[in-house]
This record gives sequence, structure tokens and C-alpha cells, in this order.
Amino acid sequence: MSKPHWSAKASLLLLCWATTLGAAAAKPKPTPLRLWYDKPAANWNEALPLGNGRLGAMVFGAPQRERLQLNEETIWAGGPNNNVKADALPVVRQLREQLLAGQLVEAQALAQAKMQPAGNSGMPYQMASNVYLDFPGHDNATHYQRDLDISRAVASVSYEVSGVTYRREMFSSLPDQVVVVRLTASKPGQISCQLSEESLMQYTRHAEKDQLVLDGRGSEHEGQEGQIRFQTRVQAVAEGGSVQTTDGGIRVEHANSATLYISIGTNFKNYHDVSGDPAARATSYLAAAVRKPYKQALADHVAAYQRYFNRMTLNLGVTPAAQLPTPERIAGFAQGHDPALAALYFQYGRYLLISSSQPGGQPANLQGIWNDQLKGPWDSKYTVNINTEMNYWPAEVTNLTELHEPLFGMIKDLSVTGQQSARQMYGARGWALHHNTDIWRITGQVDPPQYGLWPMGGAWLSQHLWDHYQFTGDQQFLRTYYPVLKGAATYFVDALQEEPTHHWLVVAPSVSPENTYPLQGKQIALVAGTTMDNQLVFDLFSKTIRAAELLQLDKPFADSLRTLRERLPPMQIGQYGQLQEWLQDVDNPKDQHRHISHLYGLYPSGQLSPYRTPALFEAARVTLTQRGDVSTGWSMGWKVNFWARMQDGNHAYKLLTEQLRLRSSQPGGVSEGGGTYPNLLDAHPPFQIDGNFGCTAGLAELFVQSYDGTLDLLPALPDAWPTGEVTGLVARGGYVVDLAWDKGKVTRVRITSRLGGNCRVRVHSAVAATSGLKLQEAQGENPNPFYQTLPVKSPLVSTKTTAKQPTVAPSVVYDFPTEAGQTYSLKAR
Repeated sequence: MSKPHWSAKASLLLLCWATTLGAAAAKPKPTPLRLWYDKPAANWNEALPLGNGRLGAMVFGAPQRERLQLNEETIWAGGPNNNVKADALPVVRQLREQLLAGQLVEAQALAQAKMQPAGNSGMPYQMASNVYLDFPGHDNATHYQRDLDISRAVASVSYEVSGVTYRREMFSSLPDQVVVVRLTASKPGQISCQLSEESLMQYTRHAEKDQLVLDGRGSEHEGQEGQIRFQTRVQAVAEGGSVQTTDGGIRVEHANSATLYISIGTNFKNYHDVSGDPAARATSYLAAAVRKPYKQALADHVAAYQRYFNRMTLNLGVTPAAQLPTPERIAGFAQGHDPALAALYFQYGRYLLISSSQPGGQPANLQGIWNDQLKGPWDSKYTVNINTEMNYWPAEVTNLTELHEPLFGMIKDLSVTGQQSARQMYGARGWALHHNTDIWRITGQVDPPQYGLWPMGGAWLSQHLWDHYQFTGDQQFLRTYYPVLKGAATYFVDALQEEPTHHWLVVAPSVSPENTYPLQGKQIALVAGTTMDNQLVFDLFSKTIRAAELLQLDKPFADSLRTLRERLPPMQIGQYGQLQEWLQDVDNPKDQHRHISHLYGLYPSGQLSPYRTPALFEAARVTLTQRGDVSTGWSMGWKVNFWARMQDGNHAYKLLTEQLRLRSSQPGGVSEGGGTYPNLLDAHPPFQIDGNFGCTAGLAELFVQSYDGTLDLLPALPDAWPTGEVTGLVARGGYVVDLAWDKGKVTRVRITSRLGGNCRVRVHSAVAATSGLKLQEAQGENPNPFYQTLPVKSPLVSTKTTAKQPTVAPSVVYDFPTEAGQTYSLKAR
């Protein structure tokens, strides 16, 4: 993927601006970006995550026995396979006939009988091992503290025993690809410990010279033989004292200090090739790492991490509550006295993305890269009816565009394996994917039909390709991935069906993800023409058409998509004033289901707008109000984004307070209470990382939005944060935005243009240009090609309701020209 020529210059501009803006703001300095605790982790939900994209470690921090729970991103059960149901096509054709004839109960029964998953429902992501460090005599430690510094991606533990202060410093090195643990003491000769390692996986362990070696293998699951082989290698390097390695572990005696290096390699090459050499990989990583002095290794890691992390700052103010241990801060957040916790939580989402998704690797799964089980919740797979997409919502807007790349790589793989699903299950060209996949890039149905018979995964994932282009303007990227977009669109060219009432083209069979409605005493899931499906196909066709135009390719194909797009159903406003979820007006106003799939058009899509589609926008507000606030953690993260798009920052803030509600860390079953664990990870519960990523993206939407033809500044600022500053947010069109505000109004803005072109800015308080820049009040469509919006069909409105118009805050829209690499300033007037 080509790298924009402006990145270094823009980073320098951001650094300069962050410095000057911070100096000018008359507010307390932000507290360190640090999670800290006055006791060890009692369980996994209190441990602290480290990661370099490939290697994950959860740090528990007990003085007498440290536990490092390890993961490597390619350790999954099973092996290369695709789970496509070979005999599905005749059943799918019968289902289409029944659904289009209104025989929904019969279609549901047929699907239950004949459309169960074929063989397996995907493979689980699996843990690697646990490394333990036992410190004799450290049971009665005092002055204990552990922390995770997310500004450096380093965890530490410190305490005192018998007048000696001990410290552990740990990180998962980005450049060196090993986990590093540094043990020090305030007096010489005090480091003595026993290292051991074990795994839930099948494994053997032996000593090899000065290294402890564990060889393991992935599990068999649902009939798929475990084909992953992995090896971990651990080596201790001591200053003073002695080190002895045996088959049972590594003993360090009376050292002044010691550094432990942990390396993992697997045989995974790609989704269809497991011929790699895990021993050679683990050995190579470790050999290079131990040659580097610790100070240099730490400095190199921090520099590699901060290359991403330091692109953004957020300061919402500081209160004394910021000095409390993190669990106490979470527990007290709802009282409104700790705005710095919201900033920490925002940046924690960026930390987690940097730590779990690095270029060239696997995308972050349902738990990022952190999982301590053989079969984690929902297998820790890629759930693509929202959760995987949500993981990457912060990538572009929070200035982490390179970290989007692993998702693009997976989409390209799926565009190959998904051809089998399209052809064998639906008799179509192109490629299709259902609601789950895994490292083997399966594309068949996962789970029973009421959840799994949803062929829209490719349509949703493909939106990320166009979104990346809108933020970066990278035409070479667009050219490379255009065949993927075209293949996803081609599937729907063949798969759309004409419904008999209006002669619209709809997807059938499908579901509105995981939701149902009652009919004839049954809960109906399987339908034709759900609102979300219509919105997804509209977006996919529109983005493929634009890509073809920009690349000057495929005019006949683009013209055919335009014709088909005209025949997609319009969105509909139902009898309660709500945006309908289904083709028929059957929504239950008391339904508070966690999925609000038909509001995909509000977020992450930009089909609904208070300015372009006011009636639909207000219908979406009705739906949001009906669905309520408290739900699963990821659902509340999505709702923060919804209410931000509604320009209701106070409601978004209310959702944030519901999400930043302390959950018990004790492991339990699945529930829908949401909340946050003591380690700041999202609780479904149990843990799913998408809630963290969703909230980070949602907070960004409070400060800057760019989906609606403009760069909208402070569209949804909560009253709770009257003063603050943010630097480094990225908007469509390649704009980097730094802004400060006071009493809820913009005081100063700097916009760095990476791509040039017309900048159209919407402001909600009076501003003036500086340095001779002339603002012109905007007229007509924004000529900037990254901001072209498409007209959405007028909605069909139920005769039982009246379409309402939204009330939005007054604003003014200005245009000014920009040149690539230049910075432009606005100030309060």
C-alpha cells in the first residue's frame, strides 16, 4: 500500500501545534495517561494488556507470583478449510419463493430444518501459555503499586519487602517482536526467582542450552484437526548472580537485575498454508532481541509505539479524582467529577488498537489479541454483523490509518474464499460472506439460520475500503482493492430478488442481525428486504460506482449498478414514527434489542442527515429513544456514535456514563448489562473489545464529524466538558484538525490539509479566519470530491404517523481553498 508523501510533514505540524495550543490553554495539565492499582489483579478482568499486534500479554502483578498470560495472533484451532454448505442452493431457491410469497412461517421452518451450519461454525482463537515468576519471601509486600502507562505501552509493578524496593517493567516490543520483563531491586544481589511455563494446549517442554522451550499445538474443533504448531522460547539474562535452565524452568539466584525475553513463533503463513517453521521463527526473534541492551530495547519500543500514539492529544480538564486508583475512578465517573477519565478511556481505545492490529498481521478479533481460554466467548472470532467493523471505526478518525491494513488484508482473502459461498449457496458470481469468519477465512453460514443466514458480511466489510480512500486520497490503494469492491457488488447484481408488491429489488433470504418479530405465534427472523440490507447495498453500489469513475474503469458495470440502485427500496417511516427495521411495518416500540441494525444508515454510514434527510433523521431519533440506553457494552458504544450523529452530546455522554460503570471482575455468564471491568476493558459482559473501540470512535464524533459534506466542528459537545482541546483528529478529505474550546464554543482551530481542495467547515459559534484567509459562505454542493453526497430516496411514510422535522442547533457553513501540506487557522470572533 502506498504511503502518502505528506505524512512526515503533517506529523511535524501536529507536534508544533500541540505544543503551542497546550501552552496557550489556561487549564491544569492533563494527568499522565496511566491506569494504576494498589493491589494485584485478582483475575483476568483485572490484569493489564500489553501487545505489539502479534504478541499479547496480560500482566497480573502479584508480588510473590507474577503471571504473564500469553497470546500469539495466529494460534487458532483447526486448520485450512471453508465451511460452505454444498447442498444449500436448492433450499435457498425454495426459501426465496416462500419469502417473496409472504410465507414467512413456512420459510422459517424450512430454514430450521435444512439450513443448519455445514460441519463447523468457525474455529476459536486460543491462548498460548502462562509464564509464572515465583519470588520466595515476597508474600508480605508493602507500598504496592502496578500500572500501565499507555503513553509508552509499558506496564510496571513495584513494592517493598524487608527494606528492599522491587520493580518489574514489562512491554511487548513492536520492533523486536518479543515480550520483555525487566527485574530490578534497590539493593544488589536481591533478584531471585523461579520461572515456569505451562499451557492449556497440548504441549511439551524442555531446556535447550539457556532457553526454556515449549512446543504446543492448536486444538481440534468441530471436526477440524488442529494444524497450528507453535513454540515459545524464554531466556533470562542476569547482571550478577546465576541463571540455571532445566526442563522444569529457569532459576535466577542473587542477581543485581535480570531481563527476561519471551518469543513465540508459529507455522502459520496464510489462511491456506501452515508450512512455516515455528522453531526457526521463535529462535530468530529471540536471538536478535537478547543482543540488544535493555535500555536500547525499551527506547526502540517506546519510539515505535509513540510514532502512532503521539499523533493525537485530548484534554478535557483535570480534577482531584484523577489521582485515584483506576477502579475508584470508574466507580465514581457517573458523578461527573473526572473528565480526565473520559480522555484516558478515549486514548485507551487507541492504545488497544495499536497493540492488537499492526500492518502485515491479523486484524483484531472479538477480544483483540487477549484471550486466556481454549474456546473464548463466541470463540473470539470475527463477528462481521457489526463487531469486527466496530473494531476499526477509530482507525481513520483517530490518526491510526496504517492500523486499518490488517482488516484490508482479511477482506482481500475473503474476496477469494467468498466466491465459493456466492456460487454454491446462492448461484451467484462475485463473493459473499455470512456473519462470522476466522483465521481460515471461512465464508459459509455460522450458527443457526435465525442468526447466521445473513449474506451481508462482504457488503459491510467492503465499506472500509472506500472509507480509507476518503480519508487518505490514496488512489493506488483504491486501484488495488477495486476488484474486491467490484466482486462484492457483483454478488448482489446476481442475488437481488424482485419482491411482488412494489417490484423493489431485495436481498432474500436474510435477517436483521439477531433480531426477530412475532408472527402467528412464532418469532420470525428470516425475511426479505431488511432496512439494513437495503442501506448496505445502496452504499456498496454507490462506492463501487465512484471508484470506477475515479479509476476510469468499468463504465458499463457502473451504469448497471446505477440502474439497480434505483430499484432498491426506500427507507420507510412506520406507524410509531420510527425508522422501520423490516420491509413491513412490524416494529415493536417496546423492543430494546441490542442490535439496532437499521440505523447503519445513521452510523457508520452517512445516509441520514439532519440537513439532507430531515424526516428520516427524526425517525431514527424515535427508534433510538424506543430502544433505550443500557444494553451490552458494544451496543452502548454504538449508541454513543448514534447520539453524536444526532448532535445530542448530552445523551452521548449519558451513554458514556453507562458504559463507564464498574462491573464486577468475577467471571460469569453472558448478560446485557454492559459496563467496564477494572482494567478498563469493555464488558458485554463477558469481555469484548469492540465496546472500547466503539466508544473511542464515538468520542471523536463529538468533536469533529465529516460524513455530511462538511467538516463539522464541535457538533455534539456535552455540557459536562465546557472547556477542552483536541489535536490530531482526521476528517474525510485528508484534513487534520486541532481545536480548542471554552464555555462550549470554539476558541481556536487549525486545519492541516493533506490533499488540498475546497474545505467546507460547519461551525456552531462565530469564528473568523486568521493570516489573511478569506471565508466565503458555502453555496451548493461541496466541490471537494471526497465530500460528494448521494441523494437518498424520499421515505415512504405510514398513514398512521406524520413525519417530523428535526430541531438542530444553528450553524454557519463556510468554504475556503486549501493546498496540500498547508495549515489554516480560525479563531473565535
